[in-house]
Amino acid sequence: MDYRQLGRTDLNVSAICLGTMTWGEQNTEAEAFAQIERAKNAGINFIDTAEMYPVPPKAETYATTERYIGNWFKQRGDRADWVLASKIAGPGNTIDYIRDKQLKHNRKHIVEAVDASLKRLQTDWIDLYQLHWPERSTNFFGQLGYKHQADEDFTPLEETLEALDEQVKAGKIRHIGLSNETPWGTMKFLALAESRGWPRAVSIQNPYNLLNRCFEVGLAEIAIREQCGLLAYSPLAFGYLSGKYEGGARPAKARLSLYSRFSRYFNPQSEAACSRYVALAREHGLDPAQMALAFVTQQPFVTSNIIGATTLEQLDSNIASAALKLSEEVLAGIEAIHKDHPNPAP
Repeated sequence: MDYRQLGRTDLNVSAICLGTMTWGEQNTEAEAFAQIERAKNAGINFIDTAEMYPVPPKAETYATTERYIGNWFKQRGDRADWVLASKIAGPGNTIDYIRDKQLKHNRKHIVEAVDASLKRLQTDWIDLYQLHWPERSTNFFGQLGYKHQADEDFTPLEETLEALDEQVKAGKIRHIGLSNETPWGTMKFLALAESRGWPRAVSIQNPYNLLNRCFEVGLAEIAIREQCGLLAYSPLAFGYLSGKYEGGARPAKARLSLYSRFSRYFNPQSEAACSRYVALAREHGLDPAQMALAFVTQQPFVTSNIIGATTLEQLDSNIASAALKLSEEVLAGIEAIHKDHPNPAP
């Protein structure tokens, strides 16, 4: 397993990060424990969760994922072996059961969210605490165009950073990160941190895969020059790039078969591109999912590639992608497809 420096910190994280958003929905606690053990044995030391997990979010399963991880730590006593990442939720119409239903990234919400996560995770500290998505209205979750709202009321970024600084000084979190953030937001947070002496974001967790390479446009340069690397999520586009949905197939228990809300990657343009990526992989004797994952992992702006799985077989295959180095011929084939089908599912 390859290990990479997390921002400018003294932490080195595995190039593959264990994603957990299915735990408590598609996966039981026993299955989650099996995944953690399998990942650890493979050299993974980085695990990512969030207060709102599992996904799709529901009041009855809220924070179950963090509880599973906390139970693992209590049972195994290996908390110090892991770089643990979690996130505070932002505002959203479908999340009306967290705190006072008016989710903010202000001091009150940050304190409450951090304390609650620590309790569920059964730990004294979180290594990387991330803002799951911006509180302000901006273009994320697949929205490309930016529509400005001049009269919008959102927590000043200064207040957010100062509150996070207090949590760092209290020893509850070690470092901070961003997620689903824009170039403007990322640079604003970095500039404020440097000018005020507040915690500097060490990572940004955004979507990145063969069907959505929008990160390359404005954020890749920031990630490299500012040492605020990408933690890539949805590297398989919810499994679409594995080829298992080819020809309209809907495997039982697969995420896109179970949940109609996950339509982000389903459109004619994505389907056409995906078919070509799957064919390219098979032409070169590669597993389509492993090719897609390897492409993400070997990008110079990626710190870690967040993989998710519902079975141990999927997990083993995904972890094995870390050892795959794509040839120049395969990379050229990928670029040719990308040129014909640029970012069909942002």
